Amino acid sequence: MVINKIKGIYKSLTKTEKKAADYIIQRPDDAIHYSITELGNWSGVSETTIYRLVKKIGYEGYQEFKIDLVKELSSPSMEVNQDKDIFESYHSKVSLIIDTINRNLDKNLIEEIANRIDNSNKIIILAVGRSYPVALDISLKLNSLGYIANAFSDPHMQVIVGANLSSKDTVIAVSHSGFIRDVFKSTEVAKNAGAYTIAITSGVRSPLSSVADKVLYTVADAPNENEFKETRIGEMFIFDLIYNVLLKKRNLKQHFENINKVIKIKKFDK
Repeated sequence: MVINKIKGIYKSLTKTEKKAADYIIQRPDDAIHYSITELGNWSGVSETTIYRLVKKIGYEGYQEFKIDLVKELSSPSMEVNQDKDIFESYHSKVSLIIDTINRNLDKNLIEEIANRIDNSNKIIILAVGRSYPVALDISLKLNSLGYIANAFSDPHMQVIVGANLSSKDTVIAVSHSGFIRDVFKSTEVAKNAGAYTIAITSGVRSPLSSVADKVLYTVADAPNENEFKETRIGEMFIFDLIYNVLLKKRNLKQHFENINKVIKIKKFDK
């Protein structure tokens, strides 16, 4: 997805590259009709800037970029209509996120990561702020399957734990932007200690994506989106896919029966 790729790398772009990116994000229907010279003129940047932007999102040349953009715009659109009521608008946004992830999903990578988790001694999940509830949810799911998994939000604890990991351990770092310094540094410490590192982020070319061994990308928000309006549905959806692969791998009938017996005493009788 061309537009999503641009949104994903937006924070790592230069000031002039952001001008070009803004124009393409806001007026993609116009951009597909322009030559590289015309797009540069209309967005107020040089041809060289357009070329650098195109290269950064993975294209060898401008024509290849335009072809993919045309294909994207000709596909059925699920763009969020802000004029709808709040319920319909949010439903559209969540549907778009899940649909975009699904269309770009690397199923082999999901399987590879599931295998790695399945063979790990310990799984450590790192996150801060609004991504931490996602980390807690991941740890809960993994512990329910019998894995040893812990989520940490305190940066000091993250580096202490990370420094004591080994090649038999796995770290899952969750950061929507990929630009959070604490999560980046803690992941780097764990990787240097020998741990296998996985990032879940929307930040293409972000510091976190550059340090992790494997990256699972969610959907980036529009550059002008208020960060407190960003949702973490994408991150949760991606890990739910891994969780279901792990469920399929293991025969857990007796395991879940044992858990249900323990939990039963904590419930009121009906």
